[in-house]
Amino acid sequence: MATVKQFEDLLCWQKSRELVREIYKTFRDCRDRGFTDQIQRASVSVMSNIAEGFESGTRQEFLNYLYIAKASAGEVRAQLYAAYDIGYLNIETFKFLSSLVLDCSRLIASFIKALKSSEVMGHQFKREKTKSQIERERFEEETLEQLKQSSPELYEKYYKEKHERIKRSLNI
Repeated sequence: MATVKQFEDLLCWQKSRELVREIYKTFRDCRDRGFTDQIQRASVSVMSNIAEGFESGTRQEFLNYLYIAKASAGEVRAQLYAAYDIGYLNIETFKFLSSLVLDCSRLIASFIKALKSSEVMGHQFKREKTKSQIERERFEEETLEQLKQSSPELYEKYYKEKHERIKRSLNI
């Protein structure tokens, strides 16, 4: 699985962005400003909490924000029922928006499940390499590449020994 570098890469965030766009478009001419403001803010909350959680730095904080985002998706769903019951939405628009917010909720739930089982602790716990560590790694890579070019059999032996040491340390 590839490492996600930014929240914009998350499918649940992309879907929540689509939800915001559709909610704003659907209710832009609604005269009930209180209702419109509430459903728009709830939809933006879904998208914003996913982004804020991603940037928070720890897995636990991210999970908390994802739960808040999922709760906001539930709020949008409830408000869509109200909008339909009041007559602000026809059945087709209600079904379309309900399907969209349900997709958001399901994607968030799936992501929560995956994140809970992940070993990744978050950016806050990631140790930064020092300049000397980076230089040492670069030197080792260059040395190994030279060894591979000049003496493939020695290079192969090095990797077999390294693999055996790793297996022993893991008791495999």
